[in-house]
Amino acid sequence: MKKLVIVESPAKAKTIGKILGPEYIVKASVGHVRDLPQHSLGIRISPDDAQFEPTYIVSEDKKTVVADLVRKAKECDEVFLASDPDREGEAIAWHLKEILQASLKKDSEAKFRRVQYNEITPAAVRRAFESPSDIDMPLVDAQQARRVLDRLVSYNVSPSLWQQTGKGLSAGRVQSVAPSLVCEREAQIRALTP
Repeated sequence: MKKLVIVESPAKAKTIGKILGPEYIVKASVGHVRDLPQHSLGIRISPDDAQFEPTYIVSEDKKTVVADLVRKAKECDEVFLASDPDREGEAIAWHLKEILQASLKKDSEAKFRRVQYNEITPAAVRRAFESPSDIDMPLVDAQQARRVLDRLVSYNVSPSLWQQTGKGLSAGRVQSVAPSLVCEREAQIRALTP
């Protein structure tokens, strides 16, 4: 059986495919493959506001990519998740594993392995494949927390922003600080006794 390798970019797929050889099928996810839904909050919040459970969907523009990855995973007994070695890359690897495991038959023996490399040289890539690891769930959780926070802030701040500027702009956890600073400064100006 062949081995499937999933990287983020098509250029990396081509280079890594040449390094690994014909027993590997190397495909690109082209970045994130699923996210929170665009037109709803997509987060279940517990009654005590202590837990936030995101609901992910495959992005519309990635359905063809995902279908191709599922097809290839069915032909392989090992799947190497070789997305970038950072928080986003770890989350991409986790999302891919979740999607592919759900799509494969329950009796499938496909094994998922995480590989990371900091340079695309034959030696570094081969070293990474000689010592695969598991997905770093604390890193995935950190990315999910960032994404959930972005959504919670954006979903509440953006409609207010639209009333002032018109639709089309959005404000997340980073952009929401600027209106806050402007409001605080305006309050200080109004409170000033000359």
